[in-house]
Amino acid sequence: MPDSASHPDFERWIHPAVLLVATDLSDLDRLMPFAFEQAAQAQARLILLHVLSPAATMSADAVGMPYYDPAGALESVSRMLEPWCESARQQSIACDALVREGLAVQQIAVAARQFQADRLLLGTRSRSKLGKLLLGSVAEQVLRSVNIPVITVGPEAHLPVESRNHDRVVVHATTLRETSRPSAALACHIAASQGARLVLLHVLPPLDEPSSNATGRSGQPSGMDSAALHELRLLAAETGAGCGMAVEPHVVHGNPSIEILAEASERRASLIVLGATHRSAFDNLTRDRTVYRVLAHARCPVLTLREPETNPTAPKTEHLAIHR
Repeated sequence: MPDSASHPDFERWIHPAVLLVATDLSDLDRLMPFAFEQAAQAQARLILLHVLSPAATMSADAVGMPYYDPAGALESVSRMLEPWCESARQQSIACDALVREGLAVQQIAVAARQFQADRLLLGTRSRSKLGKLLLGSVAEQVLRSVNIPVITVGPEAHLPVESRNHDRVVVHATTLRETSRPSAALACHIAASQGARLVLLHVLPPLDEPSSNATGRSGQPSGMDSAALHELRLLAAETGAGCGMAVEPHVVHGNPSIEILAEASERRASLIVLGATHRSAFDNLTRDRTVYRVLAHARCPVLTLREPETNPTAPKTEHLAIHR
């Protein structure tokens, strides 16, 4: 079994030097407390990025005629970002504001490469009671394309309230696929850096028997439960050994998004980590919306790490995937 920490980018994932914060400006109040906390923990530099669409650079003259005014738009946005950078500097965090014009996805990718960003922070918001996530094509393409950890901060996310009776918890929802090991190792190291406990969660399909607990939170384990729990315990032992801490394995039955959110809520998690494969999570962005639902309703940030594509000829373990 390959060592997850042998991934060439693993060190920069767990010890980020540059955090890129892509903002639409309306989410700054929600994004920045998390950005400040992470930057302070890692002693990392912050880059605040806002991408102007061509329409945003249009102004109107005295008689209402539109004209192209990129300089005015850039100056206006810069004035909005600078106070946040000044607040960061007061906390001994290096911070720079960056305003660019063009296609948001392209500019975010270019900035990530230019500044060698190690993590990307994005804000999301829900636009209806049904929780339909207003990610749009920009954030969806970012999630699909970047190869660095992406932390999304949804409308219900908040910093944990520290107390003597509450330990921080990181919940990592795992598919148990071989490619999930880097995200499990990353979750473990992040938990260790926060002084948090790590829970490895695996969601199996709902139980069909009427007498069974559909959530899988009690009752005797089935054969599938036992097999999944055995694999999960092996992964927990391997993951914990890599970062020097005990890791708790947990198997439940039900709808993946509901169970992930419920587990994180019950444990008052400070972070949810999702290792997303091309075949599972990202395909489901347009199918069962599992990832969308988690991002929309999580009460803490959600870190997604795009896992490497597997060999299409390799055996599949559909019954062990959290995303169906």
